[in-house]
Amino acid sequence: MKNFHLFHLIPVSPWPLLSSIGALNIVLSLLLMFHKKLFLYVFVRVLIVLTISIYWWENISRESFEEGWHSNKVKSGLKIGMLLFIVSEIFFFISFFWSFIHFSLNPGEIISIFPPAYISPFNPVIIPLLNTLILISSGCSLTVRHHLLLNNSKEVRKKYLIITIFLGFIFTLCQGLEYINRTFRINDSCYSSIFFIGTGFHGLHVLVGTFYLFWNFIHFRSLSLNSHIRFEFAAWYWHFVDVVWLILYMLIYWWSI
Repeated sequence: MKNFHLFHLIPVSPWPLLSSIGALNIVLSLLLMFHKKLFLYVFVRVLIVLTISIYWWENISRESFEEGWHSNKVKSGLKIGMLLFIVSEIFFFISFFWSFIHFSLNPGEIISIFPPAYISPFNPVIIPLLNTLILISSGCSLTVRHHLLLNNSKEVRKKYLIITIFLGFIFTLCQGLEYINRTFRINDSCYSSIFFIGTGFHGLHVLVGTFYLFWNFIHFRSLSLNSHIRFEFAAWYWHFVDVVWLILYMLIYWWSI
């Protein structure tokens, strides 16, 4: 019988376990915030999860570029994991789309009309349209940068990545400006709740994607044709954010007028 050690059951990397515990704490802190308004408690938990993610990404990069552990089989597993994560995010946003369409087609369940008469929806051709153009432009610049990387071109790759990061921050600023000029609150109706939750979580995803691209920018010199999987993940995530915004724009902004 082969020797059995308890340490074999303990994963080498602590980050998956810590990130899972951190995500659970975020959900619990959100529940506490709804009842006791402990905003600082939520902020600390989110900050902890972001710190764990940064260290986790750094370890993955070191395993790949310095230690050479990422074989083709490992890269395939990482790609499957990223795809499954994006699929889970798709279903996360589908719940918001489903609820919005449901109340739009059946407004009599809660209110007489949807959105309510006392709520004035945002004009879709001002800030929302500008944000749409910004995200589409950022997706185009990121696609060009990815194409140049695949063709092993080193001339203008960095410039297009800077453009994408800059457009991501501009989108966040415009979203914040829209929230400042709001005429309704999240607890005014089911429409306002879906609006702020849907656009708010999308804005959070834009921030995460922007910082992920910025992290790729910091490690720009280590990218090559044979080892660019982290940038490929960032591109997948960013295009997912683009598509989600287009659906949000058509549903929440255009359908509401």
